[in-house]
Formats: sequence, structure tokens, C-alpha cells
Amino acid sequence: MRHAPSIVPLDRLDREIYLVLEDFGARAGYSWRETDEQDTDVETIIRDLLSGQYAYPVRIVAFNAIEGRARDATSEIADELAERVTGRAEITPALQAFIRANASRPFAVQLALPLRGAA
Repeated sequence: MRHAPSIVPLDRLDREIYLVLEDFGARAGYSWRETDEQDTDVETIIRDLLSGQYAYPVRIVAFNAIEGRARDATSEIADELAERVTGRAEITPALQAFIRANASRPFAVQLALPLRGAA
């Protein structure tokens, strides 16, 4: 019997895919977010986290099906988020909590304080 080649281009599979586990609350619980294949790279995940696309992220997993490996990328992503939000005035409390709970380095948000007499 002849082996048929895959119809999926290898260049689309031979990279790390990132998926986000999100907490949807007491009634719905945790679930892996459905996402388009082209939106599973690390930069898109970080951009979506910063823009509030994920309300309550819990865990981030990276895997490569071709190489047969998977890993927990939660701390790595939390560290990258902590670097990118430094100096930003607006990040959600849920994202702050995610970074604090998972970053391997200390994370502190500097809030803008009103200047005296500038009202």
C-alpha cells in the first residue's frame, strides 16, 4: 500500500504553538481557548493578553507536534509580559494577578499619581 503525503505544509507545523487555559468562572470553569492556527505564535498570544482578549488566563502551554514535545510556558510568558507592561498605566487587574502569580522575577506596577494642584 502506498503512503500518501500529508496535505498540511510542514512549515506550518514545525514551530511552537501556544495555547491559553482560561478561567471562565465558577459556572463554566477552566477551558482551553479556541483560536485560529495563525494566532498561536508567541507574539500574538502576548499581544492578545496585553489587549485584554483573555480575561482570566491561568496557564500557557507551548508544543511542537513535529518534534513531539510540549512544555509549560506560563512563567516565560509572564516574565515577558512584566517587561512589556513596565511603565504602562493601564493593564487589567486580572493580567496583573497573572503576572504576579507566574513571573519568575518580582513585578511591580507603578501607578501614576496626580500632581498636587493639577485638577
